[in-house]
Amino acid sequence: MLSASDLAGRLAQDAEAVCRHYLSAGRRAGNYWLVGDVGNNKGRSLYVHLTGPRAGRWTDAATGQFGDLLDLVRETCGLVDFRDVADEARQFLSLPRPEPVSSFRRRAQNSEAVERPACERARRLFRMTQPLAGTLADAYLRERGILRASTHPALRFHPSCYYRDLFTGRTSSYPALIAAVTDAAGAISGVHRSWLDPNGVGKAKVDDPRRALGGLLGNAVRFRFPVNASVPVLAAGEGLETMLSLSHVIPDMPMVAALTANHLAAFNFPLGCQRLYIAADADAAGRHGIEGLGRRARECGILPLVLSPALGDFNEDLRWLGPDQMTASLRAQLTPEDAIAFLPA
Repeated sequence: MLSASDLAGRLAQDAEAVCRHYLSAGRRAGNYWLVGDVGNNKGRSLYVHLTGPRAGRWTDAATGQFGDLLDLVRETCGLVDFRDVADEARQFLSLPRPEPVSSFRRRAQNSEAVERPACERARRLFRMTQPLAGTLADAYLRERGILRASTHPALRFHPSCYYRDLFTGRTSSYPALIAAVTDAAGAISGVHRSWLDPNGVGKAKVDDPRRALGGLLGNAVRFRFPVNASVPVLAAGEGLETMLSLSHVIPDMPMVAALTANHLAAFNFPLGCQRLYIAADADAAGRHGIEGLGRRARECGILPLVLSPALGDFNEDLRWLGPDQMTASLRAQLTPEDAIAFLPA
């Protein structure tokens, strides 16, 4: 039986054919295949090397995702179990399958998966999850001072979420915190996965413990966010833990986590938004996201206001300064009317 790296190598030998099959919305440009994302949407953010020593390697400049063609098959088909990924690759390559008795059924399932849009693949994974309360993911967030995460419907737990190392090709499964990315109408367009150490010691000991799947552009993970209703005041930021930490001390303010700086800059404002609090991130990409979102807010007549942590980030503020001191710091940064409306007296 071919290993994961062998399968990836065989796919890379005919990289353009793989791209034409799984990323049909894209096109060839020189030695690259260009497409919008792993969901096969139109655009140019994702590029695949078609020739040379890096043939088959791909990168999504918008999300930071990257990998080989076996990863591309997994993402485009929305597959979770590595056996299904390998079977899909063997089917494309017309290689013998290790379990011929079940091959017809799996081929039919995987053919349907190729046609499934990105939002449905994300919904499929989210349907496989369970409530957060009392799980390893809930315990992980509690260790970080976030005590009410289980009250957010956007957060769920997967006890054994498929993971593949993008460099070695080794596959495994880890428990994972799963967050639903939704659009303004509340429909799931993507998911974010945070793989966790099975022994309860932080994140899983892997190179890339966080990855997104599906359509993030313009959307976000939403907390205390009314669907199809006016949202005059909103807080927005990149990371889940950043926004969950803010929500812990400002529980009634609608908040969103856009997951990356690029997606923060492109977030679609809700109906009736008047003031937008942007959670600061100190790195260069974070500043880019803040500047981009702030500029777009001003163009739409929305007042952008930056919230800055006292320490390195808002989760550090929550853990090391405590909720009371963090609340005092935020009170000085909110407008007087928002401080009265959202913070305890």
